[in-house]
Amino acid sequence: MSESPKEKVVAARNLSKIFPHGGEDVVALDKIDIDIYKGEFVALMGPSGSGKSTLLHIVAGIDRPTSGELEVLGDPIADLSESQLSTWRNHHVGFVFQSFNLIPVLTAQENVEMPLLLTSLNKKERREHVETVLRIVGLTDRMTHYPRQLSGGQEQRVAIARALVGDPDLILADEPTGDLDAHSAEEIMTVLQKLNEDHGKTVIMVTHDPRTAHYSSITRHLDKGKMLPVGEPGSQE
Repeated sequence: MSESPKEKVVAARNLSKIFPHGGEDVVALDKIDIDIYKGEFVALMGPSGSGKSTLLHIVAGIDRPTSGELEVLGDPIADLSESQLSTWRNHHVGFVFQSFNLIPVLTAQENVEMPLLLTSLNKKERREHVETVLRIVGLTDRMTHYPRQLSGGQEQRVAIARALVGDPDLILADEPTGDLDAHSAEEIMTVLQKLNEDHGKTVIMVTHDPRTAHYSSITRHLDKGKMLPVGEPGSQE
């Protein structure tokens, strides 16, 4: 019996992003081609200014490309209106930022629950969802703690739980360990690896740290807005 084809989650062709700056055009992405499949854990690497975060933000629907073709989960997201894009993100994307972006006056449980307030779930259902994702990231004993009562690693795990609570198809992480010490970084990467391997989540992560990229199954490198071809030294590990 032949193996069924893998489901393509991201398909980009000739994807470019140009920012006007001081009367000149800055090319952040230069005709990028990339395919990412369901269940992969992809690390995007490259020096500062290589375009890796720009690419992640475009895949997330946070930013739009200047030109090229892009489908994410089969949807041509660059063609969606702002309201359609917002709905699409809420249904499909969990985004983890370098800075935790937690609300200081809310507990871990309340921070994680925030995205669910926009859904039709009732209070009991929301609590069940929150408890499930906090259990996945190992923080059931910190539910009632405020951000100031948590370590940096614990705060980032709350942020991951918040990204996960809507059961997204894609988890996108932009330098998720950038503000953490080595031990906390290892904790976060173990969580992301678990989400990928045990829960089947597709993860796309931007990092400049080879130790962090080591947790991914595929590494792609960008340089000066270009995606290095697979097989070229430094292009895929």
